[in-house]
Amino acid sequence: MPSIFDQDLPRNEANYAALSPLAFIERTAEVYPDRLAVVHGGLRRSWAEVFTRCRQLASALQQRGIGKGDTVAVMLPNTPPMVEAHFGIPVTGAVLNALNTRLDPETIAFMLDHGEARVVIVDPEFAGVMKKALALRQSSAPLLVIDVEDALYTGPVERIGSIRYDEFLASGDAAFAWRQPDDEWDAITLNYTSGTTGNPKGVVYHHRGAALNAVSNILEWDMPKHAVYLWTLPMFHCNGWCFPWTVAARAGVNVCLRRVEPQAIFDAIRQHGVTHYCGAPIVHGLLVNSPASMKQGLPRGVKAMVAGAAPPASMIEGMEALGFDLTHVYGLTEVYGPATVCAAQDGWEKLDIGERARLNARQGVRYHLERDVRVLDLQTLQPVPQDGETMGEIMFRGNIAMKGYLKNPKATEEAFAGGWFHSGDLAVMYPDGYIKIKDRSKDVIISGGENISSIEVEDVLYRHPDVLAAAVVAKPDERWGETPCAFVELKAGATATKEDIVAHCKKHLAGFKVPRAVVFGELPKTSTGKIQKFELRKLAGSAAAIDV
Repeated sequence: MPSIFDQDLPRNEANYAALSPLAFIERTAEVYPDRLAVVHGGLRRSWAEVFTRCRQLASALQQRGIGKGDTVAVMLPNTPPMVEAHFGIPVTGAVLNALNTRLDPETIAFMLDHGEARVVIVDPEFAGVMKKALALRQSSAPLLVIDVEDALYTGPVERIGSIRYDEFLASGDAAFAWRQPDDEWDAITLNYTSGTTGNPKGVVYHHRGAALNAVSNILEWDMPKHAVYLWTLPMFHCNGWCFPWTVAARAGVNVCLRRVEPQAIFDAIRQHGVTHYCGAPIVHGLLVNSPASMKQGLPRGVKAMVAGAAPPASMIEGMEALGFDLTHVYGLTEVYGPATVCAAQDGWEKLDIGERARLNARQGVRYHLERDVRVLDLQTLQPVPQDGETMGEIMFRGNIAMKGYLKNPKATEEAFAGGWFHSGDLAVMYPDGYIKIKDRSKDVIISGGENISSIEVEDVLYRHPDVLAAAVVAKPDERWGETPCAFVELKAGATATKEDIVAHCKKHLAGFKVPRAVVFGELPKTSTGKIQKFELRKLAGSAAAIDV
């Protein structure tokens, strides 16, 4: 029987609206139409102008039959069209698939087919890779290819599409009616993650999760109105951790960056008054280790967010010397990027650098609008003791979790078993409730913020005619956090060298997946013949034992 508070109190358009980050740009364009929204080289656009371009993009897509449930892929760096894609595509009801620009043509072709993309927007820098990917597609379904032009791109230009991006936008209606989704559970984006297999899994985000994580970003950073955000983090990575929507909500400035280079970053910070940026450990390491001459005249108080490998003492010290405020976050593609934060407590700043590094190396506590994050026993799904020693698996629950894996009900069911999202990361929980990862239950290597499947690399190694057995584990790396280390057992009489193995891998893998170290010898195995990876991890952790 309904309660008295449900009787004659219906949900209607006046008292309920679906949550969506698409509302953020609409409000900002109304309230702050003349505020600066985008900086790209000499280009400046206001929020009113960006909103108009998003409406034109949506209209042009709709005119070509794109609507709810369709996929629109983009292969773009951090440029203005990428900002526009995060609004103009999903407002049609379509789903944005931001492709990882570092991947090989074979993987891109798989994603286009698996996601059933109907349109793909391509930056000229990636036209060559996309051209090869299009030729490798298994699907015969028509695909509209749109070429982007960018004044800041200085390389060779090859048109592979049937229309230019600005021409496409010009065909759209600037007065296109901006609509929110009818259901906040509707898909907004599709992001592929390599997971632990060679075939990428398609992670589907919903409007509700995207909106809530975008707001959580604001709350965690106490981000003010009109913040100036530098795009060092790729927008293809978990939709830039939802920051395209966060910046719109705060009527901030998107400072675009084609390439992540120390000089360009420092110049942008000084020139545009950057207040916030995010990045993998390698980005912060590049800044810390840059020549002193590059660092002159930097403003103090720039807020930086790091995810991936825990920040070491040298990075924390280096960022402090720059005058930057570093925040450590943790998450996965399946939880929209950052979902926990190592929230600093009063008094930490007075501790010595070693103790501060120890505390800041933890993955921390849940994001503001994430319902719950716990370290649970893998069998019972009960919380492990908060003793900093008992290991369990990090699990998430709440609104900031994916809808599931596209066309993969088995993997979706496994990921959500027991009413929790299983991260696959093994961790402990400390008495203060902070989480710290101890190991990975899945053999994923995180290099420069990118996930690398050890199984995928091993599959390629096994295709070399001289290889009898192979195993790949993570090797600690000061620059990248981790890199793939290949242990290879050759067939009797084989003479393959490290150079041969690396060259073979380069033919079949994206550059960042190619092993940086190759070790030859008999692999340690159990009595049943299973390779003992824990022994190999020990060896990989010893620089003296590795041929680099």
